[in-house]
Amino acid sequence: MRLFIGLDVSLAKTAICVVSEHGKIVKEAQIASAPEALVRWIREQDGTIAAIGLEAGPLSQWLHRGMTEADLDVVLMETRQVKGALKAMPIKTDRRDAEGIARLLHLGWFRPVHCKSVSSQEVRAVLGARKAIQQGMIALEMSLRGMLRNFGLKVGAISRGRFDLRIRELAFGNPMLEAATEPMLRARASLRHELAGLERHVRNLAQDDPVCRRLMSMPGIGAVVALTYRSAIDDPARFTSSKKVGPWVGLTPSRNQSGERDVSGGITKAGDVNLRRALCQAATVMMHRGRSTWLRTWAAQVARRRGRKRAMVALARRAGVILHRMWVDDTDFQSDMTVPLAA
Repeated sequence: MRLFIGLDVSLAKTAICVVSEHGKIVKEAQIASAPEALVRWIREQDGTIAAIGLEAGPLSQWLHRGMTEADLDVVLMETRQVKGALKAMPIKTDRRDAEGIARLLHLGWFRPVHCKSVSSQEVRAVLGARKAIQQGMIALEMSLRGMLRNFGLKVGAISRGRFDLRIRELAFGNPMLEAATEPMLRARASLRHELAGLERHVRNLAQDDPVCRRLMSMPGIGAVVALTYRSAIDDPARFTSSKKVGPWVGLTPSRNQSGERDVSGGITKAGDVNLRRALCQAATVMMHRGRSTWLRTWAAQVARRRGRKRAMVALARRAGVILHRMWVDDTDFQSDMTVPLAA
């Protein structure tokens, strides 16, 4: 008997549902969320394991790797599709979610998700730490500005290096404001120091990686964008065509068609939000700074026809496609190509 096993993973426990090839529930259980416990339980089952599925999430890649190393056939299932299917159930529990995942496996109605390599997950952890520290520093700066604004003290436009001095100038002579701002300034200085160290580490990672060096040959692509792209794509061979990168990262228009109605909306925003944001930031830099290239000229043509915002999105999508082709072909960016007509 062929078995389809659905796993609904939470931090401490994983709900399991086993469905037969005839669609009947064979067994249900709840096991600790650890690869060893899951492998041991699955191997105790009678029958042929046709597929094991779990929704992509925080623990899923660790569990997927552990079960795959134990020679089990495990598939990561796309989160938005699984959630859309499970919404049809009037009552939501972990047990019912596991059953729903098992039935999706049985029907084949799911989209598999690539499980990233350990090295890519490590790079993403470093980039995540950098982003968290950067956001913490910005939050402190905004809090200081807002605090002083209540007293009519305006910080104004100022560089990061002179920010501390400006805050102390405004708070000088008011003991209460000095007591409030000094701890925040010390915390900001500490975060700024740690951020500088992480920035150096990120630059070194990019310079030591041949793929990132190749990606950075495109104007507007720096160390952060190159590492974000490399860690998100992970394996370029999983895309049969470079053109599939645009839809995968959510930079293609959405469509809602029913009967006589056919509406093209904004971009789908599917896929990796960090990669999509990085490509859009790189496209903005490419359009306004640096040397002129055929890609920048093409974006300017689109901007004249469709507006700057659409041109930025189109450039981000095209840059993602070209970066993939550069990676696959092992070639640097060619800045002296003939300008293609804007589509």
